Amino acid sequence: MPQPPSATGRIVLFGATGYTGRLTARALAAAGVRPVLAGRGEDRLRRLGVELGGPGGPLEYRVADATDAASVRALVEHGDVLVTTVGPFARWGGAAVEAAVATGAHYVDSAGEGSFLRAVVEEQGPRAADAGSVLLTAFGYDYVPGNLAGALALRAAEAVGTPSSVDVGYFTTGPVGAGAASGGTRVSAVTMIGEVGYVLRDGRVVPQRPGSELLRIKAGGRLRPAIGVAGTEQFFLPRLEPSLRSVRVGLGWFGALTPAVAVASRAAAAFDRVPPLRSGLAGAVGPLVRRVPWGSSGGPGERARARTGSLVAADVRGPQGDLLAHVELTGPNPYTLTAELLAWSARALAGLVLGVAAPYAAGALGPVDGFGLDTLQTACAEARLVEADDV
Repeated sequence: MPQPPSATGRIVLFGATGYTGRLTARALAAAGVRPVLAGRGEDRLRRLGVELGGPGGPLEYRVADATDAASVRALVEHGDVLVTTVGPFARWGGAAVEAAVATGAHYVDSAGEGSFLRAVVEEQGPRAADAGSVLLTAFGYDYVPGNLAGALALRAAEAVGTPSSVDVGYFTTGPVGAGAASGGTRVSAVTMIGEVGYVLRDGRVVPQRPGSELLRIKAGGRLRPAIGVAGTEQFFLPRLEPSLRSVRVGLGWFGALTPAVAVASRAAAAFDRVPPLRSGLAGAVGPLVRRVPWGSSGGPGERARARTGSLVAADVRGPQGDLLAHVELTGPNPYTLTAELLAWSARALAGLVLGVAAPYAAGALGPVDGFGLDTLQTACAEARLVEADDV
């Protein structure tokens, strides 16, 4: 199997002028990196390049469009790092990952939609391994914290018993509401209505509709509900512990309304199974998606982000359901955390993080099997995602 190519040190940020893209560009610049900015709007790219260029002059930029695969492929060469924040990924994400695999470049994204994540891992992963590319999908708040919390809990469980299952819950602290989410996040949420997801059950990844399962996980001192969703933990945590038979991931962003949202999600899935109702649902949702502008429609400002934080918990249980380990992580606003993690992973793949080597293996890698648990924990701590005390 080909090994990852020597890093060129060149980082290309696709979607640089979008909401998450701008945050990531600033995180890279703050670390002393001069990424190549890429996106559709030349004027916006030029202005951002001037803003972030500093004494070294404006940053280089390239115009590319996710609907024009050739323009995206032209962004990178063998050994480059391509970071993409262009979503919804189920609709627009294919061109970037194809470009990375075709050229032997490394790849990082901020995706969260289960169908796209599964395609990257199961379809693009083997091709990337043959090409020597490293693919890091969902390397942000979705779903690095859960992989880290799950891995830490698995390590703690080793001294107690044999792990059989992991439950991971994602929550936020502080005020939530429409203003707490970016336009891209809202579109992705609409796109996921009724989408077939997956779960690890009896050692196999099997289909499961979002909302068909309601998890209850202790976090922040109380039991919280979380809607079952497709993440990357279902693929990557079993690589760390082959004895795992079940991995479930839940989102509890809606607080006390989470059970009601789960019911609505199940209703949407029921509509989707009946052709006439599915057509009606598509007719109702389609215009909502189309009305969202192509490109960023903004997100919470710095003050709003400062009022919210990340809270992630993981439970590891034995074959009889006995709790072997519980870990909680607290961190900054999910968008802030995503930008910091994307920037760090891109720098690591580019060989720009002192003491951190690029992954030895190629293919679709998880946060832990890509960099090692201790390295990942240190990187997350630098982004202010840390293990909570007294849980």
